[in-house]
Amino acid sequence: MGTTANTGQSTWEQIHGGVRETERLIGQKNYNLAMVKARQTLEYMVKCLCERYGILETGLLEMIDALYSAGKISKTTCEHYHKIRTIGNKAIHEGDNSAYNANQAHHLLSQEVYTFANDYNDTKKSTRASRSAAPTPASSRLRGNSRHSSASSGNGKPAGTRSGSSEGRRPRAYAGGPSFEFRSIIKPVLLIIIIILLLLIIKMIRPATDAKPDSTAAVSTESLAPETEAETVAAESTVYRTTDTVNVRPEPSTDTDRIGVLAPDTDVEYLRDYDEKWAVISYNGQEAYVSRDFIRQVSQ
Repeated sequence: MGTTANTGQSTWEQIHGGVRETERLIGQKNYNLAMVKARQTLEYMVKCLCERYGILETGLLEMIDALYSAGKISKTTCEHYHKIRTIGNKAIHEGDNSAYNANQAHHLLSQEVYTFANDYNDTKKSTRASRSAAPTPASSRLRGNSRHSSASSGNGKPAGTRSGSSEGRRPRAYAGGPSFEFRSIIKPVLLIIIIILLLLIIKMIRPATDAKPDSTAAVSTESLAPETEAETVAAESTVYRTTDTVNVRPEPSTDTDRIGVLAPDTDVEYLRDYDEKWAVISYNGQEAYVSRDFIRQVSQ
């Protein structure tokens, strides 16, 4: 039991460590190694699932398909596994260093690791429950001995044989019956009475509470209204404008193809800063990236 628990704990720690390492590499903008690490973590997790369910495939592609065919993972999980595997293969064999692909691999891996953790805990709980429910040989022998002793008396007579001592005990056993039945009835009756009393008390308190005017809420709403309007006006008066001709790109990298060009003194729909060099804007209904060096904030 101790060895199994330690193995499960180390497995979970290694998988969780792989997710953290992937996130760390993305933070360092080492996107290629982040995608490779995501694939390695996925492969370790898939191997653990195959060992648990007795699947003997060796390749990552074959193991994922075998888990799906056996009904051990859902269709969505199977698609996520293959997406992480494909992104990792592209990083390994083609040297891909795309920030978008790295973030997508990390997002899918985090989602599936959460699912894996829930399935692992459910399997461990069901295994413990089945072990505790299984009867031991010693308890079976004790039940057999009790049946044997109840079927016969100490003198070898059947249980149904009448004797003076058994007839003397019978009235006392019968006399205890009504007392047990009375206790079993009085408990639910008392519980019902307590619930009724509580409902009556609540009903008496609520009218007094409802009669009080909610002056605090009205004052709070009135006091917050000017601040909200001021914040809205301040937000609407801030505009970002290009200072020179700037290229619009689908990703925060000059290695990607541009999807548009903005002329100088063009108002842009600024969304947020991506990092120290790039800003995120809305361009033709989608998020795009421009250099922060070529836009400035203008107050109207």
